[in-house]
Amino acid sequence: MKLVILDRDGTINADSDEFIKSPQEWQPLPGALEAIARMNHAGWHVTIASNQSGLGRGLFDVGSLNAMHAKMHKLLAAHGGRVDAIFYCPHSPDEGCTCRKPLPGLFEQIGDRFGIELKGCPVVGDGLRDLQAGVAVGCEPHLVLTGKGAQYRGRPLPETFPAGTRVHEDLAAFADWLVARSAAKAAG
Repeated sequence: MKLVILDRDGTINADSDEFIKSPQEWQPLPGALEAIARMNHAGWHVTIASNQSGLGRGLFDVGSLNAMHAKMHKLLAAHGGRVDAIFYCPHSPDEGCTCRKPLPGLFEQIGDRFGIELKGCPVVGDGLRDLQAGVAVGCEPHLVLTGKGAQYRGRPLPETFPAGTRVHEDLAAFADWLVARSAAKAAG
C-alpha cells in the first residue's frame, strides 16, 4: 500500500495562532487540494495526523471539527481527491497523552489501522514536531514551507530537524516530487 501521512493546519489549510475553530475558518492553501488529488490519482492513499488541542482547550467541539473535515472532504471531492482517514489528538499540551505530536501515538494508530509498517512512508508537515513523530516510527520526513514552515524559507534547517528532511515549497511541490519519484520507480 502506498500511504502518505499529512499534517493538517499549515500543510493543507491555512493555520492560525488563534486555532482553526470552525468550517468558515478552515481555508485550503492554494494548490493543496489539487495536490492531494494528484497523489490519489497516482495510487497514493492519504491520511492526516493532526494535533487538535483546541478541543482539549475548549475552543471548539467535536461537532465543529467534524464540520471542518466535512468541508475538506467536499472540496477535495470536487477536485477528484480524497483523504482515507483522519487521526487527531484532542488533548491539550498538559494532558500527558502519547498521541500529541511530537510523540508517535497517532502514527502508531495509523499503522495499526492499515495493518502496515510505516518505515519509509512519507510524512509531510510544516513543523518540526510533525516530522519527529513520523521519524519515530520510521517515516521519511518532508517539510513544507507553508504555515509554520514559512520561517525556514531561504534558510538552512536547524540541526534539530531529522537527518534527511526534504524541503518543499508547498504541498503541491511535494506532490509533484512524490508522483515523479513513483513514476521513476515504476519505470525501473
